[in-house]
Amino acid sequence: MIHPVQLAELFLEGNDRDAIGHIRTFLKTHSQKDLYDQLLTPAMYHVGELWENNEITVADEHLATAICDFVVTAVENRGQAEVGEARKVMVLGPEGEDHYIGLKMVSSLFRENGWSVKYLGPNMPLSHAVEAATRWQPDVIALSAALVYRLPTIKAYIKEFLALEPAPTVVFGGRAVSKANMAALHEQGAIVIKDLDQLERWLTMGEEPQDEYGISI
Repeated sequence: MIHPVQLAELFLEGNDRDAIGHIRTFLKTHSQKDLYDQLLTPAMYHVGELWENNEITVADEHLATAICDFVVTAVENRGQAEVGEARKVMVLGPEGEDHYIGLKMVSSLFRENGWSVKYLGPNMPLSHAVEAATRWQPDVIALSAALVYRLPTIKAYIKEFLALEPAPTVVFGGRAVSKANMAALHEQGAIVIKDLDQLERWLTMGEEPQDEYGISI
């Protein structure tokens, strides 16, 4: 099996052909969620660390993101079950947050578990997000941030979403969760989820996160 760092190198080279080949091999013995959790997420975290350490350029990071996006889209389009009276989730990144690969992975996992997904994407202004939530009334709103300094913005979004009637469950995750002290956030009612394993357990069994990252905020 290809290592996440090797996959990141393929993304940085723009080598979509070999990346897809390795992904197809992986999916013969693993689930789609395993792909996101064990390969794609660590690969993109590695790319993010290279960028933070000035070892790659912004152009390199954008190329890697585009190739990863292509892979996620290809996997998601392999086939989706029809959704009947599904529960609804709205997925977005806050204003100023341009990272979106994690959002697409989360959307895909919700769909795989039978949810109806409204994907608003990254860099979504709060007023527009609140308007969409008021109109669509999702059961869950999923937020993601890659950078720690977005956390005050995330807190503001959470506060507004939890004030809606009816109030949705708010779930927050992303690379920032692994980089920051989540105890700095204290809004009641939202759930911090460290990774896709925790999200899947919550989706399938209603299991609340129990480790140091999985705290109510």
